[in-house]
Amino acid sequence: MLSRRDFLQVGMATTAIYGSSGFGNFSKLAAQQKLKQEDLLEFDTYGNVSLIHITDIHGQLKPIYFREPEINLGVGNALGQVPHITGANFRRMYGINDGSPSHYALTHNDFSALAQQYGRVGGLDRVATVIKAIRADRPDAILLDGGDTWHGSYTCHHSQGQDMVNVMNALKTEAMTFHWEFTLGSDRVHEIIDTLPFPALGQNIFDAEWDEPADYFKPYTFFERGGSKIAVIGQAFPYMPIANPGWMFPEYSFGIRDENMQAMVDEVRGLGADLVVVLSHNGFDVDKKMASIVSGIDIILSGHTHDALPEPVLINETVIVASGSNGKFVSRVDLDVRNGKMMGFKHKLIPIFSDVITPDPDIAALIDEERAPYKSQLSEVIGQSESLLYRRGNFNGTWDDLICQAMIEEREADISMSPGVRWGPSILPGQDITREDIWNVTSMSYGKVYRTEMTGEFLHVILEDVADNLFNPDPYYQQGGDMVRIGGMGYRIDINKPQGRRISDLTLIKTGERIDPSKNYIVAGWASVNEGTEGPQIWDLVENYIRRNGSVKVNPNNSVNVIGA
Repeated sequence: MLSRRDFLQVGMATTAIYGSSGFGNFSKLAAQQKLKQEDLLEFDTYGNVSLIHITDIHGQLKPIYFREPEINLGVGNALGQVPHITGANFRRMYGINDGSPSHYALTHNDFSALAQQYGRVGGLDRVATVIKAIRADRPDAILLDGGDTWHGSYTCHHSQGQDMVNVMNALKTEAMTFHWEFTLGSDRVHEIIDTLPFPALGQNIFDAEWDEPADYFKPYTFFERGGSKIAVIGQAFPYMPIANPGWMFPEYSFGIRDENMQAMVDEVRGLGADLVVVLSHNGFDVDKKMASIVSGIDIILSGHTHDALPEPVLINETVIVASGSNGKFVSRVDLDVRNGKMMGFKHKLIPIFSDVITPDPDIAALIDEERAPYKSQLSEVIGQSESLLYRRGNFNGTWDDLICQAMIEEREADISMSPGVRWGPSILPGQDITREDIWNVTSMSYGKVYRTEMTGEFLHVILEDVADNLFNPDPYYQQGGDMVRIGGMGYRIDINKPQGRRISDLTLIKTGERIDPSKNYIVAGWASVNEGTEGPQIWDLVENYIRRNGSVKVNPNNSVNVIGA
């Protein structure tokens, strides 16, 4: 008789086999072959329960370009493990042919050329088509949103998230969890939650004063599907007051709260749950560690770190699914749930090639309606890019290089700092830059650009602190995004050193001089978590810079010397 773990291994093998005839089918298509919608939607229905997972949409209603990271380093137990494998190594691992649609969707190499061939990705009207096709096959499939939804665009900012709320409601989302949503402020979050037709989940969202579960957020919800009882437990981003301004949501505390998660798993099992799903915004490495500590979780639908993996990862008896970001992918997970257990699964990561998938007309009309009041502002051309502009990568992206240079020039600074956030679409060389494009990489509720003096010693402290958030070997201490982006200054980093010893050789680029720990430097930056920050809004500053230059070009950035990768 097979054990439960043996069944899960069979499930993983099934996924790998299915990958060669499902995801792998189009991943191995020759680049010149025409991809068809039916290729993307093909799926051999399995078991009795289906989950649909989308996450980290960041306000992107329309199709975009989105380049995957070139550098995504893992440390400690994550060294050399997915998602910390990129480019050609990633393609070899998954058997993805060079030049194929999956090459374009999942890796960064030759991005500009492949983008010209395969076009844009995402668009929630195309996502709607995929969701409806899955529901046509499995009518009671459960659609779950992993958070970072009501943030990240011009229309989302000006409607305070309402555009995304309206579209996600129309998609018939059935539960969600949270991160950037809280930067709308807790009053606005409460206002939206009061109107949602589905539960807002977060077992780790607590009342800060009383240290007890917060009233607005249920820890879990139940679904009856396929003759089985399914519990979905929410896990919001654990480090909200560290990574984002705590003064915007002072009544809440967060954290991973493993012990409470275990209690919730035990509670739902006691209430008859046959399947336990965690809808998580932890980040992939944190989810892996949580799966190694908390027993009884069948599936973790992972978000926050924007990883897109064509196969789930198995930790002990927990299956972890990563579904990408910006509306670029939808995950379908079919499960065989019998006798109170998950006996196996099939999975498919579906890339949303917007030129291949027919838009759903109802959702397309709703999106156009939401955008109509802002149409002229969105479409105004501010300039043109001679370079590929992208965000992602542990140390820099060309969008951030451009933003950093804009701050140095517009604020007359020696050094600039841009947050290592992961959201934001890409711009191809020769493409116009519209106001919408600028907002797609700058939109947030605390976007003022400060100008201040910092000592060389303080700059070193900042870099060390952020580096530990990224490269601490314990995932539970990785509390931020990617490394803070630096303009006007170079440095050396040894990612394997302990905190306080990773950063060295700070150098002012314009003079070649070493940064003096005791000297003051003029620093411009944005996205400060401090209340009362003063300065122009980052989107206005970047628009002024691009408009003044007309055409912008970003030169290769070799200012960070990485050791130990």
